[in-house]
Parts: sequence; C-alpha cells; structure tokens
Amino acid sequence: MKLSPCLAFGGDAEEAMNFYLAAIPGSRAAQVMRAGESGPGPAGALIAATLEIGDDRLLLLNGPDAAPSMAVSLFLSCDSQEQVDRLWDSLCAGGKPIQCGWLTDRYGVSWQIVPKGTMELLNHPDRARAQRAMQAMMRMVKLDIHELERAADGR
Repeated sequence: MKLSPCLAFGGDAEEAMNFYLAAIPGSRAAQVMRAGESGPGPAGALIAATLEIGDDRLLLLNGPDAAPSMAVSLFLSCDSQEQVDRLWDSLCAGGKPIQCGWLTDRYGVSWQIVPKGTMELLNHPDRARAQRAMQAMMRMVKLDIHELERAADGR
C-alpha cells in the first residue's frame, strides 16, 4: 500500500505542474493524462498528472475547484540548508511565508520545508535541549538548521 496526495486545481493544474517541476529539483512528471477529442474539456487539456518527488508521488488534478487549507500540508524533508533555501525561495515565489518552516505557494497549497535533523532536535531525549530548539524554531519563518543547533546547544 502507498499513500499519494492528490491536489485539485480548478483549471490551473498544468500551470501548477510546471511550477512544481521547476521549483523542486529532481522532480519529474511520471504520468500525464490529457483530454481526447471527445473530452473531458478541450482536446489536449491536462486532466491529471502524477509528479515524482524523490520516492513519493503527488497527483495533480484539473478540478474540482476547491480551496486548499492549511489543515493539509506537504512536508518536504531537505538534506541540507542549501536545499531548504532553494526550495523555500522557489515555492514561496508568488506565495506567502508563514512561520516555523511553513509557506503557502501561489496556488494556496501549504508546504513545510524542514531541514534534516530538525525532528531529532525537537524530540531529543534531553528535554531542555529539545525545548531550546523548539523555542528557536517558533521565532523563525524559514527554518535554519545551523541556528536550531546553536540554540539547542545553548549558544
């Protein structure tokens, strides 16, 4: 069994697909389904696309037009701070930074851009260390693993 989220775009799925492919290095369109001569929609229009992002899949669907909610977000665990910085800048373009590594992209989709090691710091067995990391994270918008580590160390 494998879980893959599906995002519905009311007519903007192709634009969103191209945006995500450009924003997320190494991603690719694994499957693209287009309307035929008999529909649905104009011939050649994107119906759905499956993006591969690392080992995961994200389905983009043209319709129904439903507003995304922060109640559901896409969590991207990044291997380095440089990757965090690049993804943050790319996905936030035309969107809105929030707090604690969260952003909303130009389509209203919520993302959490998290550097590798963050969850370990926040769940550290030394609760004082974990609390210092949590307090530092709560003051951040884009997460910075080096700052989180310094805070956890009490520096």
